[in-house]
Formats: sequence, structure tokens, C-alpha cells
Amino acid sequence: MPKKKYKKGHSKLLNAWAFYDWANSVYPLVISSAVFPIYYGSLFVSDLYVEVFGFNFKNTALISFLTAFAFVILSFLTPLLSGIADYMGNKKNFLKLFCYMGSISCMGLYFFELENIYVGLFFYFIALISFWASLVFYNSYLPDIAFKEQQDAISAKGYALGYFGSVLLLIFNLAMVMSPQTFGIYGNNPEIIAMKYSFVSVGLWWIICSQYTFYFLPEPYKKKKIVKDVILNGFRELLFVWNELKNILVIKKYLIAFFIYSSALQTVLLIAAYFGEQEINWPKDEKTIGLIVSILLIQLIAIFGAILTSKLSEKFGNIFTLIILNIFWAFLCIGAYFITEPNEFYVAAALVGLVMGGIQALSRSTFSKMIPDTENTTSYFSFYDVSQKVSIVFGMTLFAFLDQLTGSMRTSILVFILIFLIGAYLLKSIKIKNY
Repeated sequence: MPKKKYKKGHSKLLNAWAFYDWANSVYPLVISSAVFPIYYGSLFVSDLYVEVFGFNFKNTALISFLTAFAFVILSFLTPLLSGIADYMGNKKNFLKLFCYMGSISCMGLYFFELENIYVGLFFYFIALISFWASLVFYNSYLPDIAFKEQQDAISAKGYALGYFGSVLLLIFNLAMVMSPQTFGIYGNNPEIIAMKYSFVSVGLWWIICSQYTFYFLPEPYKKKKIVKDVILNGFRELLFVWNELKNILVIKKYLIAFFIYSSALQTVLLIAAYFGEQEINWPKDEKTIGLIVSILLIQLIAIFGAILTSKLSEKFGNIFTLIILNIFWAFLCIGAYFITEPNEFYVAAALVGLVMGGIQALSRSTFSKMIPDTENTTSYFSFYDVSQKVSIVFGMTLFAFLDQLTGSMRTSILVFILIFLIGAYLLKSIKIKNY
């Protein structure tokens, strides 16, 4: 029996799209935010510095530089592939490809050890690239499957599903780490082994849960053969979008503001767990549990934060809400400089959760509503995505340089206060009704 096709705006299609957030959000939670940073920190108990590629790196600076480099690659890779996807109409296949590559690489993190650090860094690098590359194809489906009046709500629903689903897996992983023997995990350091098993669980979850999304997402809307110049098609599409922005000033202003505040936002989110692992005075034997509990707190509150932000944007408009969120983030960075104790870190985690999902979901849906009606939505979202990735390169490189130079993550984070405030100021210049 042929698969039933659903029209744009249908609840089945919307829910299937949002469910991919459920599938892939275990990566940013378990790998980027919770378990992997703790595992990574445990490898550097005796010395925070390690020699890699002939240089002596502070551990957090090393992972920050590698992350920045991955986003440099992504900045070139994404438009290349998204242009091909738009030309051939097969962005669903690219979404699948990066989903599977990312899942397998997460499983590969099981082998991350200082003795074979290059293998571990390779899997970390590929997993990161795969997750972020998949997002441009996933996000580009939003205007294809939802009408403009539906996009804020379904974007927020996706983030909320992602937070809830990833929390379930993190609770399972937390149980393994707290009581590894219950799960049949023994050895010299069963807690560390349990963390390695959690990386495998992320890969399996990502692959299995994404099948629901892949089943319902629309098939390619057009079929074309690869022609000789298709390799450069993505960059031509980006150039086309850039030229279009000359006539759509509001998008141009928005993307500049987005670039600024996203450089601070994504960097803070990427280094938050490393900050908690290294800068907070945890009681003996409580660091691992304390960090994972704080990440759980962030995720649970983020569910309500994303929905609350969507409601606020309905009442006050997207741009005004984004301005308030940027100012809130600036105050969070000020607070982060002074916190040293676990209870203070828990409070900061709760506040981060309140605004973390909201600003990301609202940024995505605001841009989606601004773009003109076009079949080539992937190109516009590729431009948005490249802006975000280059902003992360800027933010992570700046942070890594300051961390390596000062030896202090606490001092390095201060620069992001100014960046958030600049982002809020630039958003203030955007004047448009209903936004």
C-alpha cells in the first residue's frame, strides 16, 4: 500500500517534523552538555594540559578550538550540500545521511581515551559536524510543512519534545552512572564505563527515533540529474540569497543581530558543562552527580521556557521578546563570573533553562516568517545556518584564546556580556509589524 501523503499544515506532518527534535536532542544534551564533558574532564585529573599536534593545550581550550574548527568546516560544507539538495530535491536523503553518521560517531566516543586521543577527537569532530549539518536540512522543512501562523508554535513544540525526550535518556544514563552494578557494569572504574555506554545509547536513540520523522516527511518535490556545475550550486544559491537581502533589509538587519548574539549564546551553551566541571567547588565524589542533575534541571525548565517564550512572542512580538532574552542572558553571564558553589550553580542552571530553548526556537521561527515564499527554502536556511556556524567559530575561538591565555574560564566568559547587549541593541533597530 502506498504511503499516505499529508498536506502542508496537517497535524501528522507537523508532529513528525517536530519529533526529530526528540530524536537528535540527545546529542546536544548527553554529548555536548552533560555526560561527555564530565567524562572528558575525568581524563585530566592529574594535569589540565595535553600535547596534541605538537602544541601544549589546556584541556578546555583544546576542545573549544576543535569545536571552532568543526564549525569552520561546516560553514563551507553546509552551503555545498544544501545547494545540491535544493537542486536535486533530495534534502531528506542528506538529513538521513548526517543522522546516521552522527549516530555512529557518538557510539565511537566509547573509544575516547588519552592513549588514543586522536581517535577520540576524530569521533567527537564527526559527531559534531553531523549533528549541525543535519539541522540545516531539518530546519529548512519548517516553511514546507507549516504555515506562517503555525511556525512559532511548532518550532517551540520541537524544542520542547527534544528537551523532554533527551531528559528521559539522560535519566537512564544517570542511573547507569550512579549504580553501574545494577546494570551489570563492573571493572576498575564502573562509573567511567557507564559514561562510555551512555555514548552508545545516544547513537542508538538518534537512529531509532528518527525513523518516525523520516517516514512522514515529504519526498523530493523534483528530480534532477547531477550536472557538471552542481558542486558550486549551493554557493550560487547563497550569493542569490545575499543579493536578495539587498531588497529585504529587515532580514539583513536580523541576520546581523542574530550573528552577534548567537556567537555568545552558542558558545556559552557549549562550554557551560566544562565551566561547571572546572570552576565550581564540588564536594568530594559529588561532582558527577551534581553536574548531571544541573543539566537535567536546565532541560526540564527549558521545556516550559520554550513554550513560555512562544506565548510571550504572541503577545509582545518576536523582536521585542528576543531583545528581553538577550538582556537576560547578559545578566546571566555577570552572575556566572561570581558563582563558585554548587547551590549557586543550580540556580544559574535553572535560569539558563528558562531562556535557553526560548531564544533558539524564537530565533528560528522569526527567520522562517521573514523569508519570502519560495521552493528553495533550503538556501535561505543554509544562509541562516552558515551565519550561525560562523558566529560559533567567532565565539568559540574568542573564548578558547582567552581561556588559553588567562587559564581561567571564569574571566573568559565576561566578554559575552557585551556581545549580548550589542545583540539586543541591533535587534532594537528592526521595525516591522507582527514581528
